Amino acid sequence: MQQLRLRLAANKSGQQQGIYSVCSAHPLVIKAALRQAKQDQSQLLIEATANQVNQFGGYTGMKPADFIAFVTELAAEEGVDSDQLLFGGDHLGPVCWQSESAEQAMQKSEELIASYVSAGFSKIHLDTSMGCSDDPTVLPDEVVAKRAARLCQVAERTAAQHGFAGQLLYVVGTEVPPPGGVSELETSLQVTSVDDVATTIAVHREAFSQQGLSDDVWSRVIAVVVQPGVEFDNDAVHPFQPEHARELSHFIQQEYGLVYEAHSTDYQTDSAYIDLVRGHFAILKVGPQLTFALREALFALAHIEQQLVPAEQCSDLINRCLEQMNKHPVYWQRFYVATGQELQYLQLFSYSDRIRYYWPQPELQSAVQQLFSNLASTRIPQPLLHQYLPQQALPEQAGELQWSAEDRVIQHIQRVLTRYAQACGYQHELRSN
Repeated sequence: MQQLRLRLAANKSGQQQGIYSVCSAHPLVIKAALRQAKQDQSQLLIEATANQVNQFGGYTGMKPADFIAFVTELAAEEGVDSDQLLFGGDHLGPVCWQSESAEQAMQKSEELIASYVSAGFSKIHLDTSMGCSDDPTVLPDEVVAKRAARLCQVAERTAAQHGFAGQLLYVVGTEVPPPGGVSELETSLQVTSVDDVATTIAVHREAFSQQGLSDDVWSRVIAVVVQPGVEFDNDAVHPFQPEHARELSHFIQQEYGLVYEAHSTDYQTDSAYIDLVRGHFAILKVGPQLTFALREALFALAHIEQQLVPAEQCSDLINRCLEQMNKHPVYWQRFYVATGQELQYLQLFSYSDRIRYYWPQPELQSAVQQLFSNLASTRIPQPLLHQYLPQQALPEQAGELQWSAEDRVIQHIQRVLTRYAQACGYQHELRSN
């Protein structure tokens, strides 16, 4: 944790240093992140969200301890030391239980926090902004902060019980799209105002004090979540414009120990990532873009498979994806308001990448394995790579035709991670060593 705090302090002092947060539970995405961290000799922050991993299993079927064991095992396979790993919990609060009363949801949120902390998660995003069944439409800031402080107290108590008191780091604030993304960009995306950030910090600091949490606990609040002006929907991206966030960047300079955490940074440009880190948005969250790259590579390989393998032996991966999404529409139907060909386009290619919720299903796992197996015994000609995975068919890679299909997918995902690593200063540090 000290390494992260030093990195964020360096960012506040004007250095091009930050950290990116990998928000995914897909094993190939995790492998890509591990290989990137190994290559850069860097710390790797991996986060799980409350709806993805919780005390009941979440949509991945994993509890917090299961998730850490899963990542740690992959790290061992990839030769990455566990000391390089940092685990975070994202949007930890009532998000999964909004249909219940506030008290019922908060009791389950307390169990959620305790399960994350006891499992070994050490970076905790306290998110109590969402209303429950008996809440007003808009929760007052003071209520949000009071609930966050209540969960923080549970986290501190759990950490003490497990022998690592004083080691948790916290993130507060919630001015971001809801977990899972949005179906349509706001007409005019509003950057968080300085007044709103100041209020968020002040009410949380006061709530922590009223809850009996010490100054030491508040000193371990390392970041506040704001809206810097980045977002994406199904087929559009709102680009970061640093001039619109300049007041935010100036303001956080005077807040000792605090930086910003930027959510939904997926699909921005290289220069935008550099500008975000330079503007003290020092923690960059990325998730859907990683599984989007996963899907891109898998579908590219499926098209290659169709050219090289008899039709009756093909995995038919793309059609099997559509079958599963139509059979179980719960993960996309709120986001894709369309029919016919437009709906099929969104299901398969949307930036929101709702298909990421379906990869754990046995039918699709089987299809992916069949795809990999088919290509394992088939040489992929360079012209097909140029057509479907052109970045992997560059002349200098002409001798690397023995890569497995899985390696090709992982390398495609790493292309995204490399951009984040460069913006956060990791690769510059490596070159300087």
